[in-house]
Amino acid sequence: MKGPLFYSKILLFGEYGIIKDSKGLSIPYNFFKGALKTDENPSNEAKMSNESLARFCQYLEEIQTEDLVKFDISTLQNDVAEGMYFDSSIPQGYGVGSSGALVAAIYDKYALDKITVLENLTREKLLKLKIIFGQMESFFHGKSSGLDPLNSYLSLPILINSKDNIESTSLPTQNKEGKGAVFLLDSGMTGETAPMVQIFMEQMKQDGFRSMLKDKFIKHTDACVDHFLNGDIKGLFGHVKQLSHVVLDNFKPMIPKQFHELWKKGIETNDYYLKLCGSGGGGYILGFTEDIDKAKASLQGHQLEVVYNF
Repeated sequence: MKGPLFYSKILLFGEYGIIKDSKGLSIPYNFFKGALKTDENPSNEAKMSNESLARFCQYLEEIQTEDLVKFDISTLQNDVAEGMYFDSSIPQGYGVGSSGALVAAIYDKYALDKITVLENLTREKLLKLKIIFGQMESFFHGKSSGLDPLNSYLSLPILINSKDNIESTSLPTQNKEGKGAVFLLDSGMTGETAPMVQIFMEQMKQDGFRSMLKDKFIKHTDACVDHFLNGDIKGLFGHVKQLSHVVLDNFKPMIPKQFHELWKKGIETNDYYLKLCGSGGGGYILGFTEDIDKAKASLQGHQLEVVYNF
């Protein structure tokens, strides 16, 4: 048995800011994917996934309500008892939505009266899905916006205007011949979301940090989203550079130590600009460059995955 595929996602802009109502832009990333599955001879990974699903199943039973979402728990429990697991190529702790894809797959298969991709997705329906997914995914992270599963479930780019205002959107057409690119840089280590969010929440208690977030971080994030969607590349790179600078100055704990110099080098040479991909602390780092060949030469010895061409 194998269920439908659910893809990973990349939050291009909005990490941390969306907690405080900045704009955000999340896009599906079809390079990684996962599906619910049962095997005759499960591997050790499959057995571990199955055990985690059993705990998740218990959690869903506790959180379901008439108002929000109800699940066909008995079928889910039977499938888990028969060894169902989430077969996924999405790396965990890499900021590309491994738990989001799993949540989307479970909702798709076991939610009763589910909202489907085929119906008219009004803002109310999108918000309801985001709230449901946020509650479901909290099992994995302690606190979740619900955006990753939403992206995975719909397989559409999602524009976050504010906490209560989200919509599906379309991206400017990619220029496959273009030199400009968004890329992923592999830090070679996994990151944990919960501790990073904890650090951020601690910093939010300081006046100076809150002002920086509002006056610089959110300002540049919002501008990046607007420029990206409007295809204004010159405007985009001006603000991505500023954003990269603000993150280096104020989010150091979220950047793996061995990347501090590389981060700075990008800003100084303009060969590329780095930013957090998800909560940081490891996993992937997002890069933006106006010349991918220059960026590759500058980041020699590092693995780059191009995700979007300008």
